[in-house]
Amino acid sequence: MKPNLESDLLRTLVAIAETRNFTRASEFVGRTQSAVSIQMKKLEDIVGERLFERGPRGVSLTQSGEQLVKDARRILSLLDQAAASLQADPLDGFVRIGIPEEYGGTILPRVLFRFSKMHPQVEVTVRCAPSSELHVELERGELDLIVVHEEAAKIGGEILLNDPVVWVTSDTHLQHECVPMPVAACDRGCWWREWALASLDQHQKDYRVAYVSGSSFGLQAAVSSGIAVAVLAQSQIPPDCRELTLEEGFPPLQGTNIVLRKRTQAKCKTTEGMAQAIREAFQLFPVSAPGG
Repeated sequence: MKPNLESDLLRTLVAIAETRNFTRASEFVGRTQSAVSIQMKKLEDIVGERLFERGPRGVSLTQSGEQLVKDARRILSLLDQAAASLQADPLDGFVRIGIPEEYGGTILPRVLFRFSKMHPQVEVTVRCAPSSELHVELERGELDLIVVHEEAAKIGGEILLNDPVVWVTSDTHLQHECVPMPVAACDRGCWWREWALASLDQHQKDYRVAYVSGSSFGLQAAVSSGIAVAVLAQSQIPPDCRELTLEEGFPPLQGTNIVLRKRTQAKCKTTEGMAQAIREAFQLFPVSAPGG
């Protein structure tokens, strides 16, 4: 008779699936890396299948691992819902949050899933937009919480993690080798654009602005299709594209952080509950944590 599947084993498995990294998963579940490795060896023994493949880009799941993660998420969801139903004071009211669109498919679902389980009566409004627009809407009182990209030197706000911006090119089209080099840039007025072009001028790069977009998805498409190189958040590098290096003549850009900011007047339990859900979602994000 096989041992029971313990919920702790399943939580660790899901953390590894999210981070693709045993070390980051161990930080999230509050165990040492060796303890996590022992847990996963125990889990593989219980199911009688190999669950992981290790490669140069981290840990990937086998077919059996992918299936078990799907089952584990359903099981853990039911357990979390049962725990949430026992809470003495579920929150109500409403909360308005803003987040850059590049995190809409990764971070945002985790935030909404966890928060809605804990506080199903809260009305949540979400605004996906560039960081510059979210700052303005926070100042106007139109949003209660925002998650934004900011220069590392900027003071204020709660740093969630470091997701640096980097120069990115297509592995297939190699537009960085063209002279002049075609560049995909943000709309005028965006500090990413000013940063990027100033860096090229400083290092005497021969370039031309070939494509302009106010959307990070638009910049990703420009790089993937071979129209141009672009500055993107490191976590948003498209498949078949890569970061350009110092050896190739692209020095690192200034540091950037992902920052959580709150409206000064928005100090209520509902807002704090959403802020905590955002923090926990970013703990699993596969880039460097603050100071990491």
